[in-house]
Amino acid sequence: MKRLKSILGLFVYVLTIVSVLGAGALWWLSIEFQKTGTLQKSILFQVECGQGLYTIGNNLELSGALHNKHIFNIAGRMLQAGQDLKAGEYELQSGMSAQDILELIRSGKNFQRRFTIREGLTSYEIINLLNNIKALQGEIIDIPAEGSLLPETYDYRKDENRERIINRLQQAMTNTINELWPVRVNNLPIKTKEEAIILASIVEKETGVPKERKRVAGVFINRLKRGIPLQTDPTVIYAITKGMHKNEGKGPLGRRLLKKDLEIDSLYNTYKYSGLPPGAIANPGRDSIEAVLNPEEHNFIYFVANGSGGHAFAKTLAEHNRNVAQWRKIRNKN
Repeated sequence: MKRLKSILGLFVYVLTIVSVLGAGALWWLSIEFQKTGTLQKSILFQVECGQGLYTIGNNLELSGALHNKHIFNIAGRMLQAGQDLKAGEYELQSGMSAQDILELIRSGKNFQRRFTIREGLTSYEIINLLNNIKALQGEIIDIPAEGSLLPETYDYRKDENRERIINRLQQAMTNTINELWPVRVNNLPIKTKEEAIILASIVEKETGVPKERKRVAGVFINRLKRGIPLQTDPTVIYAITKGMHKNEGKGPLGRRLLKKDLEIDSLYNTYKYSGLPPGAIANPGRDSIEAVLNPEEHNFIYFVANGSGGHAFAKTLAEHNRNVAQWRKIRNKN
């Protein structure tokens, strides 16, 4: 009996020791798991599809984000996190603990990579922009049709294919024109969605002042209704450059547009040919498309730069000539 009591006592003693040690180990593991990390500055960390806790923990230690990969692995198993880990690119901030990192990878909150396409860029310029994003992959063989890409800010993933990005831009433009076309005003001299984008691209190139878009659109609508040539310089520039603009700070031609340029024989030359050109001259943004489909109603048929970033509008040629004279004075003075 005494022997049995001794054995039971020893068992309880050992069990107590094991429990104390286990509790201590858990306490230590918890402290280490939440301990401030070793990163001195933010880094980007990639989790590939199919990677498990061990591989991720090992890579984190190699990248300097963990001081002990085993802490990460053991805690991850105890939390049953193995099935929750999501592939992607993550931004690890300086000092992040192993717990912080594990929670981030479980959340799937990837690092946001973004690029912005400015309104009025040509397709050639957009392709150059995408080609200069080093984190993208793939080669774009053909330049997309002018006016088929919607200027906007887009998210992208590291190593995403450029052709896939182009498809997204094209779909965004299709969705935008499909949304805006049904709510256009009546009696527009624009009969198709394609014509709307063509005119919107001209409006986009003519003014960078948001509040002017609908007024400029109204001028071109008035001209189309009256059969007056649009006579807009950006179409002549496109006839010369085919959208392959120079970007050296001297304008798309690398020089000023000359009077002789207005004589170029091209269907894009709206001084020589009335009506819309055969295609868009750039990629218009949503606001310019909306301006063309819902233009300001007025009797203006002329406009010229006013020297302050906007334009002076006129209903008669005499009034327009005065505005042109004033603009020339300002330009010569500057």
